[in-house]
Amino acid sequence: MERTSHYEDYVKILEEELIPAMGCTEPIAIALAAAKAREALGAEPEQCRVEVSGNIIKNVKAVTVPNTGGLKGIEAAAAAGMAAGRPELELEVLSRVTPEEIEAMKALMERCAIRVVPALGDRVFFINVTVAAGEHTACCEIVDFHTNIVRIQRDTEVLFRAEAGAGDGEEQTDRSVLSVEEIVAFADCLDTADVAGLLDRQVAYNTAISEAGLKGGWGAEVGRTLRSLYGDDVAVRAKAAAAAGSDARMSGCEMPVVIVSGSGNQGMTTSLPVIEYARDMGASHEELLRALTVANLVTIHQKTGIGRLSAFCGAVSAGCGAAAGIAYLKGGRYKVIAHTIANTLAICSGMICDGAKPSCAAKIAAAVDAGLMGYHMYVNGGHQFVSGEGIIQKGVENTIDNVGRLARLGMRGTDQEILDIMVGR
Repeated sequence: MERTSHYEDYVKILEEELIPAMGCTEPIAIALAAAKAREALGAEPEQCRVEVSGNIIKNVKAVTVPNTGGLKGIEAAAAAGMAAGRPELELEVLSRVTPEEIEAMKALMERCAIRVVPALGDRVFFINVTVAAGEHTACCEIVDFHTNIVRIQRDTEVLFRAEAGAGDGEEQTDRSVLSVEEIVAFADCLDTADVAGLLDRQVAYNTAISEAGLKGGWGAEVGRTLRSLYGDDVAVRAKAAAAAGSDARMSGCEMPVVIVSGSGNQGMTTSLPVIEYARDMGASHEELLRALTVANLVTIHQKTGIGRLSAFCGAVSAGCGAAAGIAYLKGGRYKVIAHTIANTLAICSGMICDGAKPSCAAKIAAAVDAGLMGYHMYVNGGHQFVSGEGIIQKGVENTIDNVGRLARLGMRGTDQEILDIMVGR
């Protein structure tokens, strides 16, 4: 089959997006910046200043940082990075922490004054960690996405500098080439060997943490609750699998996941329901890889217009992507997938993001449920929400654009109000 016009771009987008991370990615990004700053300082910090944008505060406040002995929050993330971070591992910066280092980070929090400062300006994703010892200081600054380090400095010497929009290592490919129609065509013509390594890792990592979550003891046990209340139907298993992964991840599970659009929750929500349906159907490995390709790219496509962080819950985009992947797995192509997306977005586009925390698992279950409803509505009678009904507009790309506008522009005030509520202003 002839390759699509942006075939190589689509492969690169998947390579840039489907990367492993351990722990919720916002506190991990703080830990990465702190580890880089300490490395530049060359000494144990005596003082630390963490300047972060509101969305970072929101997503770090209530989540457990992995490999810290259960510590939560910005100060814990910074201390972990300073005491035990391996900066060369990027989003797995805390993956090799020893028991002795956990005690060291707790001691560091007592010795080192860590001050959190809200960043000025309107940049949604901003982290600057500045450390000091004696007469020397060092800092590391990350903007726009989790590994985009734009400046490392020691005293007055700039050790590293990059353009804020350079996208060194994560976002090098123009996402505007994405469209639902071409995503489906790309999956059809895909040489699965081009993405097998990425997707097999996604299956292995995300399945493992989901299984850990289903064993219990993590968060509010949303995944286990779904299974115990609603039985063993594949739709229940699909929702429970994604929720259970979040149960574990939001509560400090030290297992890695493969993220999508900078988020582990989105990575699990996008992939785990598709994996569950593929198992139920007895789908081949190749069929699973093609369906996961659709799910991942549909999620990424939606998030491109929304941005990495916003007041719009990312589980909505990921649940929608999962439903698109399931529709593809069941033989649906562009028309079915387009209507599945539009129906899903009509159902749950009002879900807010009020930070990373255990309740994310329940939102994930709701988003996957909406995606499955959107799919079944269309394939069982051609039912659809149509243009002129709320934010739905004729043509799936127009509806996706509308949601991006709603999330990026319309919910700015909502985002600030959520933050004010969370910090007690």
